[in-house]
Amino acid sequence: MQNVSELLFNTTSQKNLSVIIKVCVVIPFFGVFLCCIVIMLHIFASHRQFLDTSRYILFAYMMVNDTVQILSSVLLFLLVMAQVKFAIAYCIPLLFMSTATFLNTPLILATMSLERYVAIFYPLQPPAAWRSDRIWVIILSLWLISCIFPIIEFSIGTRNPAVNVLTPVLCKSVLVNTSPIQMLFKAAVSMLFFAVVAVVIIFTYLRILVETRKMRQDQVSVSKAMYTVLLHGFQLVLCMLAFTLPITESLIVISNWKQEDLAFFNYFCFILIPRFLSPLIYGFRDQSLWGYIRKMFLCCSHKVKPTGRGKLQDSLSAS
Repeated sequence: MQNVSELLFNTTSQKNLSVIIKVCVVIPFFGVFLCCIVIMLHIFASHRQFLDTSRYILFAYMMVNDTVQILSSVLLFLLVMAQVKFAIAYCIPLLFMSTATFLNTPLILATMSLERYVAIFYPLQPPAAWRSDRIWVIILSLWLISCIFPIIEFSIGTRNPAVNVLTPVLCKSVLVNTSPIQMLFKAAVSMLFFAVVAVVIIFTYLRILVETRKMRQDQVSVSKAMYTVLLHGFQLVLCMLAFTLPITESLIVISNWKQEDLAFFNYFCFILIPRFLSPLIYGFRDQSLWGYIRKMFLCCSHKVKPTGRGKLQDSLSAS
């Protein structure tokens, strides 16, 4: 009996330690991500010229979308780690927001690629929808497409008669969407998004690379363009791999890994990391935006230094 109790205690301790490690890994990334997003959104709100360019408007929309996605997914992650159960009526809105913003991210990436394509091949007379004062039409269309599929997913399939809207459950997609037709629909939507977005991004970037070489730019500019495309491609691969989560979690069997550890690995690598890379790839590599970020940090450092000199002068005058 004592051996059984010790075994249960060790198992519980290991589980608690695993939860603590996962939370300690996620929270710092979440904090750094929010800091980067807040800085860039503050710069956008303070300088009107960014809001007059379609590329920066789409970038700001992507940051807002990724922020909502990260907030909802991290909240769901913490609730599951803490084993908090609450009514399905409150769980479904969180899952809907997380799913809609998750599907919206690759659509925004494809749209930003198309915007670069339009800017290069139609620099003087871009289509009306791609102008900065009309880009909101495309943004609303993306949001509508992203919301349609979660609504269909939550609407189809049969429900467990023992579970109603007030039944407390762990807020996980696999527990709410248990119907086989829902799983099939989710897999089909994932494959559709993967195919369409991958084709759009690969086509536009290949055309942009070919056009860049035709312009006979210097080797430094060409190298920077190719390096940027490589980073975009890396982020695209991470985002697209996230669509295979239902398949990998059900088909890949790792003998030394538990199911929850594999799910956390997929969540951290294919959901958090791509969103964390978004401001680094699109923001800190942009010369105009990086110039304002550097000025902001320089102003903050100058504000701190005079305070220290002022205290030193006060102490000298007092002496």
